[in-house]
Amino acid sequence: MPPRGLFVGLATLDLVQRVARRPGVNEKVVAQRSDIAAGGPAAVAAVTFGALGGHSVLLSALGPGPIGRLAAGELDRAGVHIMDAWAAGADLSISAITVLEETGERSVVSRNAEDMMAVVPGDLLALTRDADVVLLDGHHPGLAAAAAHAARAAGVPVVLDCGSPKRVYAELMPLADVVVCSASFVADRSERFDREGFDPDEGFHAVAAALLANGGRLMAMTAGAAPVRWRTREAAGAIEVPPVTVRDTLGAGDVLHGAVAFARARGVTDPEHSLSFGVAVASLRVQHIGPRVWLNDQRLRALIVACPGSSDVRG
Repeated sequence: MPPRGLFVGLATLDLVQRVARRPGVNEKVVAQRSDIAAGGPAAVAAVTFGALGGHSVLLSALGPGPIGRLAAGELDRAGVHIMDAWAAGADLSISAITVLEETGERSVVSRNAEDMMAVVPGDLLALTRDADVVLLDGHHPGLAAAAAHAARAAGVPVVLDCGSPKRVYAELMPLADVVVCSASFVADRSERFDREGFDPDEGFHAVAAALLANGGRLMAMTAGAAPVRWRTREAAGAIEVPPVTVRDTLGAGDVLHGAVAFARARGVTDPEHSLSFGVAVASLRVQHIGPRVWLNDQRLRALIVACPGSSDVRG
């Protein structure tokens, strides 16, 4: 049976424009390429998990509007099963994304889930029990908190994606088995962020120590091409990011989270193994232009075969 993942959080519709340079004030530029695809941290992680051979269920608020239906159709074609938790509010958010041709760096403007309300489904505990891993991104906080507590009650491991700071993280982090955060998240939480001589490595270990003292089990920090730092109560280390030709960084972190969740669903608990696998998959993604093209790279199959752990997950 393939690994099963429940992904709880944000879905958007991404409008991606690839440009030679960013436009200035009152200036227009011609895009070299345009793509439309479903995005959002939980959604992209779910697509990744499915591409690796898992069964993905996305619990999010998409709504009945045309944008939500368009995103749902694209996710369905990507093999993601959708549980729509939309209760009220606006249609799904559109994320306006600019990717620079020369560097692959992206800029994002989005409302995220600010105008939407999500309802906790009555069968959430059953959904959780049917999963081998639960991934949360902190969007739709009530939904995220309910899923985290349900996972803890069911004994299902939780992977938490900490991007931009959210109040609900204080409740979620002690319930997570794996916390993967961005360098900007660590900087925002570090008391030394505004002081001269701030050290990202020192900041990471300070934030990780606080998390571990509060019940966390593993914390890792991604920082682009820099090594992925990690720490548990017993050990610490860093995973080198391989040098590759970067064409598009959109969703790279979310791809890493989805790959780490896949490894965890296969029973991999060693930080070096699960994070190295996540780095390898994300490094493959950034070599391709566009949100989904990387899924057709033949090297992806080799990474799946090389994924540590057993395919004999919980029945």
